[in-house]
Amino acid sequence: MTATSTTGNTPGEPDGTSTGTPETHADHVTDAGTPSATTYGAEILEALLPLARSGTPRSGSRSADSEQHCGAAASGGGGDGGDGETVLTHVRTEPARKSEPVAWPAWVDPDVVRHLTDEGVNRPWSHQVATADTARQGHDVVVATGTASGKSLGYQLAVIDALIHDPRATCLYLAPTKALAQDQRAAMSRLVASCPALRDVTVATYDGDTPGEARRLIREESRMIISNPDMVHASVLGNNSRWTRLLRNLRYLVIDECHVYRGVFGAHVSLVLRRLLRLAARAGAHPTVILASATTADPAGHAQRLTGRPAVAVTGDGSPRGERTVALWEPGFLPDTVGEHGAPVRRAATTEAAAIMARTIAEGARTLTFVRSRRGAEITALACADDLTALGHPDRARRIAAYRAGYTPEARRELEHRLDDGDLLGMAATSALELGIDVGGLDVVVSCGFPGTVASFRQQAGRAGRRGQGCLVVMVASDNPLDTYLVHHPSDLLDRPVEASVFDPTNPYILADHVLCAAAEAPLTSDEVSAFGGDIDATTVVRDLTSRGLLRRRPRGFFADVDAAAGVHARVSIRGGSGEQVLIVDVTTGAVLGTVDAARAISEVHDGAVYVHQGESYVVDELNLEGSVAAVHPESPEWYTRAMETTDIRVKGVNRTREIGGTGSTPSGIWLADVSVQVSHQVTGYQRCTSSGEVLQTVPLDCAPQLLDTRAAAYTVDPGVLLDLGIEEPLWPGTLHAAEHAAIGLLPLLATCDRWDIGGVSTVLHADTGLPTVFVYDGYAGGAGFAEAGFDRFPQWMRMTAEAVESCSCESGCPSCVQSPKCGNGNDPLYKKGAAVLLRALADSAESAEPAVLPPTVPDGPEDGPV
Repeated sequence: MTATSTTGNTPGEPDGTSTGTPETHADHVTDAGTPSATTYGAEILEALLPLARSGTPRSGSRSADSEQHCGAAASGGGGDGGDGETVLTHVRTEPARKSEPVAWPAWVDPDVVRHLTDEGVNRPWSHQVATADTARQGHDVVVATGTASGKSLGYQLAVIDALIHDPRATCLYLAPTKALAQDQRAAMSRLVASCPALRDVTVATYDGDTPGEARRLIREESRMIISNPDMVHASVLGNNSRWTRLLRNLRYLVIDECHVYRGVFGAHVSLVLRRLLRLAARAGAHPTVILASATTADPAGHAQRLTGRPAVAVTGDGSPRGERTVALWEPGFLPDTVGEHGAPVRRAATTEAAAIMARTIAEGARTLTFVRSRRGAEITALACADDLTALGHPDRARRIAAYRAGYTPEARRELEHRLDDGDLLGMAATSALELGIDVGGLDVVVSCGFPGTVASFRQQAGRAGRRGQGCLVVMVASDNPLDTYLVHHPSDLLDRPVEASVFDPTNPYILADHVLCAAAEAPLTSDEVSAFGGDIDATTVVRDLTSRGLLRRRPRGFFADVDAAAGVHARVSIRGGSGEQVLIVDVTTGAVLGTVDAARAISEVHDGAVYVHQGESYVVDELNLEGSVAAVHPESPEWYTRAMETTDIRVKGVNRTREIGGTGSTPSGIWLADVSVQVSHQVTGYQRCTSSGEVLQTVPLDCAPQLLDTRAAAYTVDPGVLLDLGIEEPLWPGTLHAAEHAAIGLLPLLATCDRWDIGGVSTVLHADTGLPTVFVYDGYAGGAGFAEAGFDRFPQWMRMTAEAVESCSCESGCPSCVQSPKCGNGNDPLYKKGAAVLLRALADSAESAEPAVLPPTVPDGPEDGPV
């Protein structure tokens, strides 16, 4: 049996809004002059055309959208690479939108109106007033409007009103990032300062950067607290007796950017919020919840899953928007360069993004570039500065910076201020700056790679043109199947509805942790148990915890065992990891360079691995999992390392099954299933590879296997079907393997996950099915809902995957279609042509299949029908 895998446990990161802004947009001023707002994005794009060159022609179609301007651009001498390849695959201009201002509600304090009018907000927009009115009436509300639509003012008006009229009222605001929290603290502080009735109210930030001496004063005195879910879980709920004043008087709970709470992180946050609301109710408070979200599918449903309470959705967007030009950019192939197994190699997205950034800044446009990693932010900023110097602008090169997590709070605040006031002309940032901090005057946003969800892309795009001016947005595709698909299918990026957030608060592994935390905070009654995850799920978890001696039943409810309760909040990591961290220590200095989740340590910091920290290379001497330490020393070898991994998978239960394409008594030979599985993952060694992908040496390792109980979407294919498709038996392993990789690459577009959140296994003969089988599974214990989304949307998933593979012009597979950067088998074997045929057959059969769900059974072999 051949098994291959791609697994990861890294949760994604977040997105945002701003305070109310003037109806009339600010004048557009740059070093290059003052073009009109309606044409500015297109003018800057014209300046990029000399960059849109590469030397290798690409077959395969690009978008024929009536709005795409690539042909005209190419004919102008810039868009075409000279050999027929156009790196600009699509250009669209989105028209400006007028605002819908309304009158100030009579209940808004005159001092607040005066202050906002002085700041340029002459009248609020319709959705802002609808949000505030709904909240004041005591109804939970979620406002889901576009980026830069001023969602924050809706909650601010309601909160200020409560603070004025009830001198004991408190409010808790939760943000997913520190940058957004600081932005909102400043906005609320200005509003509070404008009201003489609130002269004694201080808006306080309570997060990991808050000094110890300030924390007691915040607990005892602050009525408006800016925090995050992590601090609520670990500090507020874990020490709730110290927070009685806040909980007893809690009038409003504000959850900003609630759409970022998805996957395992979303499940954790959902249960943290239920624990918070439970303790508030026990203290006698019944706060109204106000949620702010990007435009999403079913915002009211998402809000209810998050809090366990129904919410009214406000979706009509009354804010204006300037004209926006959106360009999709696919880096060309590097001439005379080949990668793994002879695959063609594209120019790096970070290199391309830095060049675009430099050219737009040289044209006088203030530019923000988003990258996926901390190291990428640093590299992109340095490369942009070098490019600007080469273009003859050394003065502007000095006004470029990187922004990422890991900087000191003071450094982050300084960078945010310099960007906002125009001192910085360009910044390369991680998604830590993606959320709704109000940075005005940005002309261009460059997204270096698809950020993982359509919602995140729109949040990034919304950073430019926030104050009404025209702007340009460029998405540079990374070399992977999802990015390649999107730049050649622009409607799936620019026109499709924003993804519904996927998370499962009834996951028994996550639910058990939070039930135990809740019982440690206050005894759990039977009614409170059902509020956590439904009667069946939570009751089952409570019964299991009780049988293990972790909970004890008493007349007043379920109490946490004293030993179990000790340190339980610290042991539960709500960011999706196992909670156990491995320290990475430089043995030459004793310095802690960083940490890695224990579940990922075996793949990332195994013995002999090359570890990079702040641009410096280290080699791992020893990984001690029992001691939670990886010892490293400084070294700069001429290679990087890649773990060699094997994965086995066993079916533990079948939840749903479906025959694909069968009619009546004629079976299709293809079956789909939603299954519970146990994944056994083992690192067997690692490869030393050159930067071009050449393998220099394979080093064996003896590591214990790691077990994961999770959920998977699986399909089986009868051997006869493969033969009928013209795929001969020796090619089956490569066909299934390539199809698995491609499917993993495209699922994030449907399931709001990252490709590192899911893994896969393919085999020509699986022990539990007796047939060729492909599994795609969640990389988290108990599942995160991603594989279930794949089962539910299987026809669309396979169609998109088939199109991605078919449209790639490479001969036998490359990172843009079927190669995976985390393949445990070194991307071998892969048979791209067979995968394209199989995926197309799966897509066609699934779209014609009846949606009937068959009884869940695990068959004995192929004669009984596959799983």
